[in-house]
Amino acid sequence: MAMNARPAPEDAAPYSNKYIRLVESDDCLAAMTAQLDEATAFFGGISEETSLHRYAPEKWSIRQMLGHVNDTERIFTYRALWFARDLGSTLPGFEQEVAVAGAEADHIPWAAHIEEFRNVRRASVDLFRNMPSTAWTRRGTASGFSFTVLAFGFMVPGHVTHHIRILRERYL
Repeated sequence: MAMNARPAPEDAAPYSNKYIRLVESDDCLAAMTAQLDEATAFFGGISEETSLHRYAPEKWSIRQMLGHVNDTERIFTYRALWFARDLGSTLPGFEQEVAVAGAEADHIPWAAHIEEFRNVRRASVDLFRNMPSTAWTRRGTASGFSFTVLAFGFMVPGHVTHHIRILRERYL
């Protein structure tokens, strides 16, 4: 199996399949690469002031959301790397609310969040571009669910698409 294949539903946790379905291409690397410039341009159209907006008091600010996107992409790619290199079969979960609170994203300039997104995505593209063909079907457990490396390759761009849709529908 190469990167020009879609993961099967059993290749990821049920909650992750919503991200995978958002990727229109059968090539996760092409989707990641195309999304780099598209998402960076979209984020760049949001002002520093607007980036502190929350659509409801208990919801994340736009800065917190992009911080979450960056952190989650790192976690997805770490898991993909771990399973691809056959380093072990089980990784812990992470609590996104704890991670968002710990990041203190509202204290970081919006432009820095955008630059971080660009750098994280470039690293993700490099990881998946150089993935050995034998690694794509390797699998392990994270957050108590079984995942393949291929599933993470699709979850990376799908998760960003999910959050851009939320930004468009609820914030902007």
